[in-house]
Amino acid sequence: MTEYVTIFKNSFLGTLDWTWKSILFEVPWYNNFFWGLIVISLVVWVLEIVFPWRKEQSVFRKDFWLDAFYMFFNFFVFAIIINGIYSILEVAFGHIGITLKSLTLIKMSHWPQWLQLLVFFLVLDFVQWFTHVLLHRFEFLWRFHKVHHSVKEMGFAAHLRYHWMENILYKPLKVFGVMLLGGFEPEQAFIVHFVAITIGHLNHANIKLSYGPLKYVFNNPVMHLYHHAYELPENKPYGINFGISLSIWDYIFKTNHVPEDSGTIVLGYPSDQNMPKNFLGQLFYGFRKKD
Repeated sequence: MTEYVTIFKNSFLGTLDWTWKSILFEVPWYNNFFWGLIVISLVVWVLEIVFPWRKEQSVFRKDFWLDAFYMFFNFFVFAIIINGIYSILEVAFGHIGITLKSLTLIKMSHWPQWLQLLVFFLVLDFVQWFTHVLLHRFEFLWRFHKVHHSVKEMGFAAHLRYHWMENILYKPLKVFGVMLLGGFEPEQAFIVHFVAITIGHLNHANIKLSYGPLKYVFNNPVMHLYHHAYELPENKPYGINFGISLSIWDYIFKTNHVPEDSGTIVLGYPSDQNMPKNFLGQLFYGFRKKD
């Protein structure tokens, strides 16, 4: 038990120290996810202001500040807390022979850097797409995912409004994806992370982008807006357009649906009026079976 307490403490303090150093610009710029998030957010927000898709929507849209708080809570505060638990689990699984390299399917350390990044990006994006489908398909998981779908006006910061329980599911599955790659994370993986943040912000932004023929490859604001639609197609009651960074998985597995691109649809889900309006209420939402 003492070993695990020490592991948790060291991981917690290490993540806290790294975050603080990031705020003070004491880490390399390419690993500075704190200021990277701020810069990407400001750029996409300016694009929303200059090129608004829904022109009647306020610059400080409904729940703007709530979503802004979620960005930092989910990306940093909760990460500091949960990383200690993940470190304990990593050691515990190592004691029974399960390590980052024990499920290796692809060894790519000798591949060209660009190919490593591409495969890393594709594998992690598919894992997240599949996890996203699970969040909609199973009632227990959907209860937590409702927090994200309680957004009534779409904007860039809605990207990171999600219940902390989603981290509990997403993180292990992403680690599983890395395990399939032999526990290997490319040296330039920060590129993948910053690209994913940018695409995610754009997907939720009040900007009309569809990328032309590339819409069949990359997720986009038009496609993702329909993911948040209040009314779903009768033949797809569990959801549509589950793509995270890529839309290709939706087209492959026939979960795509974009009937028009006016951007004027109603967002949310039936009974979304029961969702608490404040962060603390949403923090504990989902642990009871009924709204």
